[in-house]
Amino acid sequence: MEPFKKHTGVAVPFDQTDVNTDLIIPARYLKRIERTGSGQFLFYSKRFLADGTPNPEFVLNQPQYREGTVLVAGRNFGCGSSREHAPWALQDYGFKVVIAPSFADIFANNAAQTGLLTIVLPPERVRQILDIASTREGYQLSVDLEAQTVSDGFGHTDTFEVDAFKKHCLLNGLDAVGLTLRQEAEIARFERGRPAWMPRVSP
Repeated sequence: MEPFKKHTGVAVPFDQTDVNTDLIIPARYLKRIERTGSGQFLFYSKRFLADGTPNPEFVLNQPQYREGTVLVAGRNFGCGSSREHAPWALQDYGFKVVIAPSFADIFANNAAQTGLLTIVLPPERVRQILDIASTREGYQLSVDLEAQTVSDGFGHTDTFEVDAFKKHCLLNGLDAVGLTLRQEAEIARFERGRPAWMPRVSP
């Protein structure tokens, strides 16, 4: 997992509430067990028409947003089934940050495990960002996780809350496996001290 400290990118307005994980990545594309490769299926039912051609009306297919890395959406983002593929797809596509008034808890926790930062801002502020990003081409947001701020380059800075443990993991690029490996010496010491008759952990 890559550490997250600061990021600046074009804001992509996805003006929809209750975006569920099946919309983020349809269930038929959950065959991968790797974190990479899911980006091609992100918002597949929205990005593509029935004949497989790109939907020109969808925001990610519009030229000004194709390189966007900060997704801005409505409340309850990531609701529905628990699937790690949802944040995988967002991150693999290129998104570094998702901003919304609220997130489904499981989605937010899964996102943190991949290094995808979820930021909760007040509904009225998210509404302002959505409106500006929809009308001002190239509108960028700068996120500073250490300072817990979001700035737009036009004099407006918002602060956001983040769980201290989640912040520590994101800043240091630590997922659950990375956290465990930090205790590798202690684990080895524990294994060496166990009675010989007890089961051993194979390397």
